[in-house]
Amino acid sequence: MWQVKIRNSAKADLKKLKHSNLKDSFNDIVTQLKEDPYKNNQGFEKLVPPIAKKYSRRLNIQHRVVYSVDDKNKTVNIWSTWSHYE
Repeated sequence: MWQVKIRNSAKADLKKLKHSNLKDSFNDIVTQLKEDPYKNNQGFEKLVPPIAKKYSRRLNIQHRVVYSVDDKNKTVNIWSTWSHYE
C-alpha cells in the first residue's frame, strides 16, 4: 500500500474540487494511487520532459491530478488537482 500526500501546491485546488462534481473522481484516483500509482488506467500519462518524473490521471477532459512517485518511501505526492491551463 502506498501513502498519498497532498502537497501545498494542490491544497488550493482541493477547495475547487469540493465545489465541483469531480470530488468522487478525485477520491477514486486517490484510491487507485494507494494501490498502484503506475497502473495504466484513468487516463494515466507520464508527463514530459521525463526529468520531472511526474504523472497524471484525468479527472475529466479539462482537469487532471498531477503527481510524482517516491519508490524508496512508497509515497505518492500530489502536486495539482485542477487544470494546468488556468
